Amino acid sequence: MTVHIGAQPGEIAEVVLMPGDPLRAEWAAQTFLDDAVCVNRVRGMLGYTGTWKGQRVTIQGSGMGMPSLSIYANELIRDYGAKTLIRIGSCGAMQEKVQIRDIIIAMTASTLSTPSRGIFRDLNFAPCADYDLLEAAVSAARAKGSAVHVGGIYSSDVFYDERPDLNEQMVRHGILGVEMEAAELYNLAARHGVRALAVLTVSDHLLTHEALPSEDRERTFGEMVEIALEAAFA
Repeated sequence: MTVHIGAQPGEIAEVVLMPGDPLRAEWAAQTFLDDAVCVNRVRGMLGYTGTWKGQRVTIQGSGMGMPSLSIYANELIRDYGAKTLIRIGSCGAMQEKVQIRDIIIAMTASTLSTPSRGIFRDLNFAPCADYDLLEAAVSAARAKGSAVHVGGIYSSDVFYDERPDLNEQMVRHGILGVEMEAAELYNLAARHGVRALAVLTVSDHLLTHEALPSEDRERTFGEMVEIALEAAFA
């Protein structure tokens, strides 16, 4: 057990999927895993371990924002031996070619600040995905016929953004979408020598102001969970 994860030794798999929403973790575990067992309820941040096609998988909520994800990713890696961590979550599109319900697979994650900023000091470290995971996820998405985009994303440390000038620069420089966790996940994976990837579903659009109705999100998000699972065990 750790301060934030109540799982016993051996109850966390080496492959961990990390949605921000703990209820999405519960839904994904019940939908995609066999014999899923709840291994964490601390602070309501649900985590489940089961099997997918005979392979052990944990799906653990990470909360909203990079500080929250940093807590769970650190403990999963250092205390439970997680080797592959894949963020599955929603994002806002920042390019006209990206549509609602499309999948974004993040090669890189730009950001203004992460919990790792104090380590890097004046260095602008460029966190990126594990290439083997990235390649496998792209192959899985294309095999499914998914509308998939691969490239850079922006991990924001605020939800209610008041920097339209910054968003304009993200769009100008080809950033595909914005979310709130991946950059720190990629930092931690690099630091600890493990694999990380973010597979995201577009739920809203910063340019067109379209948004996916809440009742449709669960059905749509299943596609990214399947892609993440297939990539993890490719």
